[in-house]
Amino acid sequence: MLFIYYLIDRYFWAKESLETKKWDEKYQIPLSLHGKINFLWLLCIIAIIFFEVKSPYRELAMLALCAISWLFTPKGVREAHKFTFNPIIEVAILFFGIFVTMVPALQILHIHGKDMGITLPWQFFWLTGGLSSFLDNTPTYLVYLSLAESLNLPSEIVLHSGSGISHIILSAISCGAVFMGANTYIGNGPNFMVKVIAEENSIKMPSFFGYIIWSGLILLPVFILATLIFFI
Repeated sequence: MLFIYYLIDRYFWAKESLETKKWDEKYQIPLSLHGKINFLWLLCIIAIIFFEVKSPYRELAMLALCAISWLFTPKGVREAHKFTFNPIIEVAILFFGIFVTMVPALQILHIHGKDMGITLPWQFFWLTGGLSSFLDNTPTYLVYLSLAESLNLPSEIVLHSGSGISHIILSAISCGAVFMGANTYIGNGPNFMVKVIAEENSIKMPSFFGYIIWSGLILLPVFILATLIFFI
């Protein structure tokens, strides 16, 4: 994928005008990082998740860390990046609607999923990924994890850890849920957020289906390769 990105980047760079290229070379800005203090708050959030802090203390602690980040990050950093809350507000509204409308479908899948004949790792990879493409990866992962636990799989492919799920099926569910969230703008919150941020800065982005064409051409061959190597 990195190689594909390199080729695409070279292609579009070659199409730029000579004037644009000279401007880029003249006004190159050295790579630097500001607001490094925020890594500390990110580590705190990871610690909250790792130590499984219970609700509502988990959410309150995360909100407190957001407030601390806002106070400790220099105002100039946000101004330089034209920071606004609009992207995250749009993402919150969109995903609230998705989660509400998907609850009945997830319940049906949870109850009747075992009647679908899903038993093989590649099936879990693609079905988990397909749902994760239009829903956040966490609820998708939990649904198919519950489905796998209810299958009473043969003992030769089940881990003896009490989970009742083989490592290959658990890997298939995890990879499908995480990787295929990149297939659409709504497969992961950051996808849509980046789109909104780009458009706020007058950068033209593909339409919803235009993005799917791009992602399909690049990602589907990679996923097929991953299936053949790891899940068949």
